[in-house]
Amino acid sequence: MAARPGTSGAALSAARRPAAMVALVACLLAPSVAGAQPFELLEATIDDVHAALAAGRLTCRQLVQGYLDRIAAYDQAGPALNAVQHVNPGAREAADALDAAFAESGPVGPLHCAPVLLKDQVETRDLPTTYGSALFDGFVSGRDATIVTRLEAAGAIILAKTNMGEFASRYVGSAFGVIRNAYDPTRNPSGSSGGTGAGIAANFGLVGIGEDTGGSTRGPAAVHALVGLRPTVPLVSRFGMMPANPSSDTLGPITRTVRDAALVLDAIAGYDPQDPVTAYAAGRVPDSYAADLEAGGLRGARIGIIRNALDPKTDPEADDYRQVRAVLDRAFADLEALGATVVDPVTVAGLDAVDATYVGNDFETEAATDAYLETLPDAPVGSLRDILVSGVVTPWRARGLIDVVGKSTADPGYLVILQAREELRRAVLTAMADHELDALAYATFDHSPAPIAPDNLTSADTEDAYGVGNNRYLSPVIGFPALTLPAGLTADGLPVGLELLGRPFTEAALLRLGYAYEQGTRRREPPRTTPPLAP
Repeated sequence: MAARPGTSGAALSAARRPAAMVALVACLLAPSVAGAQPFELLEATIDDVHAALAAGRLTCRQLVQGYLDRIAAYDQAGPALNAVQHVNPGAREAADALDAAFAESGPVGPLHCAPVLLKDQVETRDLPTTYGSALFDGFVSGRDATIVTRLEAAGAIILAKTNMGEFASRYVGSAFGVIRNAYDPTRNPSGSSGGTGAGIAANFGLVGIGEDTGGSTRGPAAVHALVGLRPTVPLVSRFGMMPANPSSDTLGPITRTVRDAALVLDAIAGYDPQDPVTAYAAGRVPDSYAADLEAGGLRGARIGIIRNALDPKTDPEADDYRQVRAVLDRAFADLEALGATVVDPVTVAGLDAVDATYVGNDFETEAATDAYLETLPDAPVGSLRDILVSGVVTPWRARGLIDVVGKSTADPGYLVILQAREELRRAVLTAMADHELDALAYATFDHSPAPIAPDNLTSADTEDAYGVGNNRYLSPVIGFPALTLPAGLTADGLPVGLELLGRPFTEAALLRLGYAYEQGTRRREPPRTTPPLAP
């Protein structure tokens, strides 16, 4: 592991979180409870799993098998969500090893026996990594991404690689077809981490990992009543992950609860010399993101409400827009009822430029992709141009990739993007300073996820209204962290996401606010399409 020179992964986990580790050891070594109730898999949290292990109601092998049974029942059958690309054939054996380690000496780490759904944009040493493309069918890089090494050092199991929008865009790919929304399989799951979102919502795993360039942790989380965190870019290593736009690429947790997201972030955050940008995080990572979560965390906070639609395609007259706004208005009222001072609305100069600024940055992708592919000597292609001339990529994604060919960060247009970013960054900081705000709040999407168009695998001009009402671009454009939370369901039964945005490296504060909101509202409802399996 390359987390810190001279420090093993297990030692790193223990050293950074001594209080959490002591509590976990005490829980897992507690005596079994006679006559305890059977373990409830649906909506289980990391704490639930650890308590059940301690009480003798569960083994790691049983937990893993429970999730595998649900994948078999609902991913290709039932609602056929198509969330999972590769199941780890060694997951049961890994669970057995963890059970043996626990019996001998206690938990391996703070994520002991946490089955993870990992976006297939991230390399694993012994599982294929396809990036959503049939071009990489069966490709195994032979190495682990840093995030994988750190998760496993903390005791987690990579249960499965999840489907993703081909080369990190949308929710379809030549490797697998179409991912479906767990709440309504006729609708899109957002993207490009749609497989992780649908899988965690459907309880195919305990926690998940997504990648967020322009919103790919927060979008799937929002439309699946989940928690999705986009960290500050230097906080989590991207080594072993295919890039899209390196200045905004990051990896983060997709989970059913805020505490689980904090526990995952504890394991994956911090400096990695294999991703030099993470040097900016040195000295800015707390001992534990989970340690200070409390139900009263909103008391005394000041939160500003952004009501501007950041997507020019947003339609305030649409019925689903009105349904989403009703859910968000209740969420804003809940923030105030739980102790926050709500400034509503907050005006931020230049927000109408967010969409164009994000979309206009097509200068980083080709060079970053080519440099990454050079590190994979056995890859089927060696450049972005090779990917395009293969003829394998779905038409819509191929059209998007063609637009970045021949462009670089040396182009004058890139300077325009950098200037626009800085102006927006300054405007957000100014508004937060003027109103003494701890965070900004807004809808992740102003519309519900659109129906899946029948031609989205075959047409370069498919009209599926994907991502309409998208407010996710603000965070990546200015480089600030953002946390999406379940705000409830619309009258049509579709989830709505409440997003909180903070200053750089304020993940602990955002999680604290989010935890208080979650505990005070309990808005998550699991999808009806994937109920508990019969005993």
